Amino acid sequence: MNNFSETDQHQKLLMLSSSDVRKLLTEALAEQAVRMAYMLSSSKEGITLPLLRQHLGENSAFGIKGGVIAKEKQLGFKAAGYWPKNRLAGRDAHQATIILLDHDSGRPKAIMDGNLVTTMRTGAAGGIAIDLLARADAQVLSVIGTGVQGLIQAQFALRARPGIREIRYLARRSELEDKFLAHLQGKVCLTACKTADDTVNSADIVITATSSRTPLFSPEAIRPGTHLNAVGADTVGKRELSTALLQRSKVCVDLLSQCRAIGELQWQPNIHGIEIGEVLRGQARGRETPDEITVFDMTGIGLQDLICANSIFEAAIEHGVGMLLPWPAG
Repeated sequence: MNNFSETDQHQKLLMLSSSDVRKLLTEALAEQAVRMAYMLSSSKEGITLPLLRQHLGENSAFGIKGGVIAKEKQLGFKAAGYWPKNRLAGRDAHQATIILLDHDSGRPKAIMDGNLVTTMRTGAAGGIAIDLLARADAQVLSVIGTGVQGLIQAQFALRARPGIREIRYLARRSELEDKFLAHLQGKVCLTACKTADDTVNSADIVITATSSRTPLFSPEAIRPGTHLNAVGADTVGKRELSTALLQRSKVCVDLLSQCRAIGELQWQPNIHGIEIGEVLRGQARGRETPDEITVFDMTGIGLQDLICANSIFEAAIEHGVGMLLPWPAG
């Protein structure tokens, strides 16, 4: 694709493959998109549509996350899910597709692979939380779960806190541990741990990125001043943190209503959760004391996908990336 005229925008559909998205999606773009998503969500200028989720049997699940920003005329959704049997065929168990629509007509204007978008925007969300909530002098990072999210969370953590000198980790699958080590070797000291408590008991920052349905470690293992990014709880029944830990922590969330439905706060819905967009906008405080324990309950919101995908769409137009297909308005 070399040109994308005004006429094309009303007569053609832009298709972006995973390799196209990889060319355009940078860490900086993801961070900027996620910050904007949180601030627009907090100010109510952006709306995250109600989450749709359906279990398909055999541990598979499908869901839709969408968003709309009327002022910017952005509208779209992500259809995504988890199919563990894909691994037997050498494919990713997580699959995601993003569709952007013309706000005024409903006509689809772009379809793009959403796997990398999901990975990067979630990693960026974790990095933003660390930037806002973790102690500035943090040196020890603990990661439980060394899959795709464990790795990207660690990478964005190092970006937010370059003073980190050690990563203590707990891996459940050797092939995931190998990839985790391959990407981080030489950047910091890497220490493999045998138990969850041992992984977190000397940490300044803890990242949990698992599919657990029970608390991963004892609340006593977390020392004062620790910040935790809870990534794994994103559907009914999942949890990584204990009730006792949540009760003695300052809890920040991406979207309060959603976290109470599917995040860590589904187990303690009466806990006051501060939306991180309020912290970004200066409407609420993040960390207030060095000894405070802070938690970021992150479930992923549709506005993150929408703004990130729209930024990719605009970059594709500018740089001539992707494939245009005829798609009359009808």
